[in-house]
Amino acid sequence: MGVLDKDELRRKPVEELTREEAARELARLAKEIAEYDRHYYIEDAPIISDADYDALRRRNDAIEARFPDLIRPDSPSRRVGAEPSGKFRKVKHAVPMLSLSNTLDDGGVRDFERRVRRFLGLSMEDGLDFTAEPKFDGLSISLRYEAGKLVVAATRGDGYVGEDVTANARTISDIPQQVDAADFPSIMEVRGEVYLPISAFMKLNEEQQAHGQKVFANPRNAAAGSLRQLDPEITAQRPLRFYVWGWGEHSQLPEDSEWGMMAKFREWGFPVSDHNEIHHHADGLLDYHARMLELRPDLDFDIDGVVYKVNRLDYRQRLGFVARAPRWAIAHKFPAHKGITILKDIQIHVGRTGALTPVGILEPVTIGGVVVSRVSLHNEDYIKGIGSDGQPIRDGKDIRVGDTVVVERAGDVIPQIADVLLDKRPKDSRPYEFPTHCPVCGSKAVREFNPRTGKLDSVRRCTGGLYCPAQAVERLKHFVSRHAFDIDGLGEKAIAQFFDHKFIRTPADIFTLQEREEKGEICIHCLPGWGEKKIANLFAAIDARRSIGLERFIHALGIRHVGENTARLLARHYGDWAHFSAAMDQIAGDERSEAASELENIDGLGPVVVEALHDFFAEPHNLQVIGKLLEEVRIEPVEQVAADSPVAGKTIVFTGHLEAMTRDEAKALAERLGAKVTNSVSRRTDIVVAGPGAGSKLNKASELGVRVIDEAEWLKLAGMDKG
Repeated sequence: MGVLDKDELRRKPVEELTREEAARELARLAKEIAEYDRHYYIEDAPIISDADYDALRRRNDAIEARFPDLIRPDSPSRRVGAEPSGKFRKVKHAVPMLSLSNTLDDGGVRDFERRVRRFLGLSMEDGLDFTAEPKFDGLSISLRYEAGKLVVAATRGDGYVGEDVTANARTISDIPQQVDAADFPSIMEVRGEVYLPISAFMKLNEEQQAHGQKVFANPRNAAAGSLRQLDPEITAQRPLRFYVWGWGEHSQLPEDSEWGMMAKFREWGFPVSDHNEIHHHADGLLDYHARMLELRPDLDFDIDGVVYKVNRLDYRQRLGFVARAPRWAIAHKFPAHKGITILKDIQIHVGRTGALTPVGILEPVTIGGVVVSRVSLHNEDYIKGIGSDGQPIRDGKDIRVGDTVVVERAGDVIPQIADVLLDKRPKDSRPYEFPTHCPVCGSKAVREFNPRTGKLDSVRRCTGGLYCPAQAVERLKHFVSRHAFDIDGLGEKAIAQFFDHKFIRTPADIFTLQEREEKGEICIHCLPGWGEKKIANLFAAIDARRSIGLERFIHALGIRHVGENTARLLARHYGDWAHFSAAMDQIAGDERSEAASELENIDGLGPVVVEALHDFFAEPHNLQVIGKLLEEVRIEPVEQVAADSPVAGKTIVFTGHLEAMTRDEAKALAERLGAKVTNSVSRRTDIVVAGPGAGSKLNKASELGVRVIDEAEWLKLAGMDKG
């Protein structure tokens, strides 16, 4: 089975992942979650819903539970939040500000109680108290008091190091500057949530809009942005509030329970929620959750759930922590905010890779304090009401322009359509017809068949890769990349610059730059950073690529599923452009042609590649672009393999440092001599060429008994030994 692409891999159940796939998934999840954390904690601008974010966290935890030895140093399970931004002085928390495990359903709450009782050795009849409190949706902060005086206020940051926002915190009236109570600990870190009342948020956005300034997406963003102002005077103008929910480092505590400590905080002058309660079993906690959910719309502050904690502090000490969260607490999240509105239109956006993404245009509706006018419709199947797994979405209801729809903001961030109200559907409505041609360039748009799943991919893609303006920049960057045309001086930045100034639109335009510059049709030297010498070097580099090998040319076309190795297989099989082009004409006309069957029988190719070649060469726009390009460049045929080569038919792996030639040169030479070059050592490997610094591949070769040679012996085998 071939290597799954990233989209297929992220959909694969955890229990079916191979060890290699698990490592790839953990690397992806670490990178994605870190990016989402940066947007949420540092930029105060979340780009993913709480539900989707929690799902990523759960997948990461499940993979780590199955493969504990693959846990990464940068694993999300080992950190909280994101690194401080650098705008403020960094503050190391004496006691980490960890996050909470969470659940979305009643079963998760009952499981929490059972786990706690089992850990403590308590039966369901034994006494055990839990506190319940609102989960404020604001910015967590730690206030450090020494001898009763506020000395430092710090944000959560990554849980271990936060940002010093002391000057700004002093402007919040709810935060005491001095606590004189006799029983207040000499060292006390008070922890809680800075928030902006919803009424104040609405007023602030009105003022921002009136002054032509950016409006905030929700109260949480507004609170975070206000507290993290570099100018405390701006913070002072925002009516920020504060509630206590816990504590960090302390010299001693006057109480032995959460309930007692909250009463003490209230005595000491700190705001504590009036909605806090104490319960003895999960039933009481669930009742509290239902009542707070009902009360939520009437509150003047945002909450996104409730928090349950074991009340006794000695029990908490015994329970301790697991990964980044305490065993003695859990957050019970609320379902998403919802609103009802009308879908006015469906627009198709074409992405940089050719994916057609539908976006719903709504009659604006306010949901959770945010005006929503657009909604993601994901893909063709989502609109039809049938998922990529064949299961119905929204009970199989399709989405049509003119429909009255229920819109939810999962996690109060990304709007989605949760339901369609069929009783309000206009009588003249028609099912939405997803375009079969790209709305940008008119090329055919297709859904590929995935032989691994036996289904069509959910995404429809434009096949006019070389022609489509929506994809042009990315395609051009690939065209000039290292393993394609490899044009020195024409990197990603230059491509983007030339595209923005309309100097380049298709690959052929690259080879007419000099002519158009000399005629005065364009002005490269007018652009910043382009002097005469740099321009001359660029023109020389372009001229040097007017002759190019067949495999590089095929690779440069950017055909889906045709990477460097596949391009090499195709070039070797056909030998020259004439034979390749003739075969592509056949395949474009019929995917079941003799040429297609011939390709499917080549090791390393298959029906996925044949389908991709058909889609690409059946699109007339691509043929037009190639035709113009062939007027500018000459395609060199593949060098004939020496039949008597000692490495013909052998599988070779290069590892370590080579001195006489680069690794790429060595690979190219081996392939010209009829060898197959791979990147990993297996039982099918015939020869490993090991230079200085060879590591795991050399060890693997020794384990498998694969022949290992040094560079000198390789040069001799290749006929390059001049001695």
